[in-house]
Amino acid sequence: MRVYERRVNYYETDRMGVVHHSNYIRYFEEARTHFMEEAGYPYARLEAEGVMSPVTAIACEYKKPIHYPDTVKIAVYLVSMTKFRCTFRYEVTDAGTGDLRATGRSEHCYLTETGRIVNIQRENPGFIETFLKEVDGE
Repeated sequence: MRVYERRVNYYETDRMGVVHHSNYIRYFEEARTHFMEEAGYPYARLEAEGVMSPVTAIACEYKKPIHYPDTVKIAVYLVSMTKFRCTFRYEVTDAGTGDLRATGRSEHCYLTETGRIVNIQRENPGFIETFLKEVDGE
């Protein structure tokens, strides 16, 4: 598990100062790319090596609204990693109070730049070795 912290920007909110629901998915992506950087294998490196990792499924459950100018912490858990897919889980909490604001999950596969499915264990063993030790389970 790794934690990413960020402050809510005004433009991410609606007229009531509440973060628009679509931004949670962006927060998950920011936290996931931060997770990869901290683990020592940034997404940019994976792409430079010819592998993409698109989102194949995503979900978010909203618990309590986030407002401007709250600061939130997004805990990222690598739930599973196989040679063809990986799954992340997210918990968004208020940085000040620790209140749970949202939970989420995203699933990803591995593709070449031309869209061919990649067996990451065979094509890029360094990548899977880096992240297998990060698997946290459910």
